[in-house]
Amino acid sequence: MRLPLIAAALIALSPAAHADEITIFAAASLKTALDEIAAKWQESHDDKVVISYAGSSKLAQQIQAGAPADIFISASTDWMDEVQKSGNIDEATRTDILGNTLVLVGTGKPASAEVTELPALLGDGKLAMALVNSVPAGQYGKQSLEKLGLWSKVEPQVAQADNVRAALMLVATGEAPLGIVYGSDAVAEPGVGVVGTFPADSHDAIIYPGAVTKNADTPQAAAFLQSLKADPAKSVFEAQGFTVLP
Repeated sequence: MRLPLIAAALIALSPAAHADEITIFAAASLKTALDEIAAKWQESHDDKVVISYAGSSKLAQQIQAGAPADIFISASTDWMDEVQKSGNIDEATRTDILGNTLVLVGTGKPASAEVTELPALLGDGKLAMALVNSVPAGQYGKQSLEKLGLWSKVEPQVAQADNVRAALMLVATGEAPLGIVYGSDAVAEPGVGVVGTFPADSHDAIIYPGAVTKNADTPQAAAFLQSLKADPAKSVFEAQGFTVLP
């Protein structure tokens, strides 16, 4: 009678043994919100969610090089386009998930000002930005500064960081008096406050597209991606300063 009992025990354990691991490559600006969303997902699913955060450009290049990701969420449509062109995502799953704003931040609770006053506000200090030629937050920031006629005035003082959260920390730790980050980053970091918001028409629309990769090895990846536009994920994103797109 022992063999049937052992077999029954193995069958009973099989669901947990075959629980999926969903690996997500996500833009650094999503960390605070997406960590909370992943934790909520795991409360009601057997799947383990593992998230790697970095600048969208770096993540896109890693996926193109064969890194094992199930989902890619970029902070710009351009980098998702690049991954799509190289055949690394399932195009049918691609969807625009979020929108965001671009803001100028300072330490603590700084006085509000027009972003056009940036050179005077900066003085001799450094301006923290994500990499301006590759990371979306840096690209949007440079676009806006050029449109406002400010880039040539502040370029020598720009301190570039690998991603937007690294730029945010330069401000939060006092290494740079001002920085350009997303509105959601300002919500996530209590050590900084918003000085001003860059006009939406001074830069490309900030859109976060997501897609399941071609190499995804878990059927739950598509379900997780779809869940990001509905509650409880929607409420978490909105509380963190994002706009959930219809």
